[in-house]
Amino acid sequence: MSIGAFNVIEDHVIIGDNTSLGNYNTISTGTIIGANCKIFHNNSIGEAPQDMKYNGEKTLAIIGDNVTIREFVTINRGTSALGETRVGDNVLLMACTHVAHDCIVGDNTIMANLATLGGHVEVGEWVNIGGGVVVHQFVKIGEQSLIGGGFCAKQDIPPYIIVAGHPLRFIGINKIGLERRGYSSEARLLIKKAYREYFISKKNRGQALAIIKNNFKHSEEIEKIINFIESSNRGIV
Repeated sequence: MSIGAFNVIEDHVIIGDNTSLGNYNTISTGTIIGANCKIFHNNSIGEAPQDMKYNGEKTLAIIGDNVTIREFVTINRGTSALGETRVGDNVLLMACTHVAHDCIVGDNTIMANLATLGGHVEVGEWVNIGGGVVVHQFVKIGEQSLIGGGFCAKQDIPPYIIVAGHPLRFIGINKIGLERRGYSSEARLLIKKAYREYFISKKNRGQALAIIKNNFKHSEEIEKIINFIESSNRGIV
């Protein structure tokens, strides 16, 4: 482990092997950082949440392995609601990003500069959040999805898709991302047909979901799409 100049590391902090800290970072109590992470300069990790209900309870901020945290990133620890904020493995948090209390950020996620997560946001694996994106509290973002830069997410974003616009809307499936991760052409075509049914057909969304459930091959991807939509609390973009 290497530690640069003027870092403040409070009590009850765990930092894994081969993790490096640049200069002027504050690592607050209750923070657990995994191995092989690279933390640049002027970051605040594990500080108390910006939540008026927080009353000093002991909670955690957990950072996985192989995480890169660029400059001026803030990650707040959890509240009693969940007890922790968690950032997965192989995550890239670019400059000036914010991960609020009780967020769960999945493995291999990329948050570009100035992207902000409100409290209790859940982000799936392999998600790409564009620069300047603001995600409303309690929103869920499905795996392998992509949010275009500069937009605001107020409702849930299902897996495997690209969204953009004001208000945020379905643009298409994340074809390039799925190809890179080895999804077959058959799997991609099935995902595309399901979302065309759900977002583009003239049917209302309840009718479209029923058709997907009853008429589509129940692959792993289709099951994830159905489960995500049915479990959404904030509604779908």
